[in-house]
Order: sequence, then structure tokens, then C-alpha cells
Amino acid sequence: MDPLQTLASWITDSNNIVFFGGAGTSTESGIPDFRSAAGLYRAEHHSPYPPEVMLSRTFFMSSPDIFFDFYRSKMIHPGAVPNGAHLLLAELERQGKLNAVITQNIDGLHQQAGSVHVLELHGSIHRNYCMDCSRYYGLEEVIRSEESVPRCHVCSGMIKPDVVLYEEALNQGVLTAAVEAIAAADLLIIGGTSLTVQPAASLVTYFQGRHTVLLNGDPTPYDHRADLIIKDRIGQVMGNVHKLLPKG
Repeated sequence: MDPLQTLASWITDSNNIVFFGGAGTSTESGIPDFRSAAGLYRAEHHSPYPPEVMLSRTFFMSSPDIFFDFYRSKMIHPGAVPNGAHLLLAELERQGKLNAVITQNIDGLHQQAGSVHVLELHGSIHRNYCMDCSRYYGLEEVIRSEESVPRCHVCSGMIKPDVVLYEEALNQGVLTAAVEAIAAADLLIIGGTSLTVQPAASLVTYFQGRHTVLLNGDPTPYDHRADLIIKDRIGQVMGNVHKLLPKG
């Protein structure tokens, strides 16, 4: 059977789908990934510091002006729109077939597409908090701030994006919910991730269901666990699968 038809049939037969995704899920929306040949970590930057350093907690605290210059120019993509992958997943959730989207992305495109049950392992650019008084700030306030380092309107404390930086721990509640969702799923679709970033990547080992599908352009350490591997662009694949599914 054609791989797309196989995936469509498994989706049709499943009632507890979980999607686990990474940066590759959003590349077709115009957001670069991190580790591919054209990714953020391999691109040329004007800063003398590598991205891995600038995205660390230590660097954020010591050089917030350089951090925010990089963050605003490379990590925020306000014009990005959901692609075929985001749209299909949102539709499957509306149909009651998909119970969770677990994402390593911070772009919020799953919610923009209409997904509700989204577990954001690495946080979100859309949530920002004052480090002193915990006042909440949306993305627009960070983008439009006239200061190089956004400050709280109330106490002048530094505002921090609610994203997990290097040297910071993942939210334990989100991790636990992700483990429970994967363990209960009957179909696990993994997309756009190299499955090399821990502890997030190890979450897929909790899957005990019928089928594991891996949608990624490059090989991963978990290829041997997959029942189906599709290497084409994930947004295009999911968009085409959407057309093969029963309507309604």
C-alpha cells in the first residue's frame, strides 16, 4: 500500500492519536529549524557567540541585550502561519481522534491552527513574565518594546520569555502529561524532529500502542522503532493525507 494511504488508514482506525513534533513541523511555515544544513545553528550570525550560548540561562542573565537582539531577529516569526501538518492535527482533535500534540516548538502555530490540547515542552514565545513581580506580557509587548531589554511597566523588572533555555529544566507537569498521553495512545505520529534533544526525545519510548509513524527528512536514532517512515516534507505529507481521510 502507498505510504500515505497506509497512514490515512491508520488514522481512520485510531481513536487515541498523539503527535510528537519538533522544529521541522514549522519549516514549511517559514520558521527555520535548528540542526539541518539550513538550520539556525549552522547559519551565519553577526554575533561572535554561537546560538547555543546565546540561548542559555547564563547568557540571558549576563547579556540580556545581546540575547534579546538575537531572540527578536531569529526566534520570533510573527508572520508565520500554520501549514498542512498543523491544520490536519487540529482537525483530528476536533473529530475526537487526536488527544494531544506534544511539541518542542515555541511558535504557537498548533494553537493558531485550532489545536487546544497542546503540551509545549519548551514553552512559548507568546507568554512572557516579569522576573520580579511575575506580571504577564504577551508577544506584542516584547516585540514593540522600545528598550533593548523589555522591562515591566509596574516594577521595571526584566521580562523573560516563557521558553526553556539551555541550563533550565523542563516543566515537570508538562513532562508527566506528555508521558501519560504517549503511553495511552494507539497511534503515535512523530514529525519534524531529529529525536536527539533529551529528555524530550526519550518520551517516545513510553509508547505501547499499535503503530509508530516517523515523518522526518533525515534518519533518527529511533528509526528502528517505526512501523512507517516517510521522508517527504511533513506539511505536504499531512496535507495530502488529509485529502485521503473520510470527510466529516
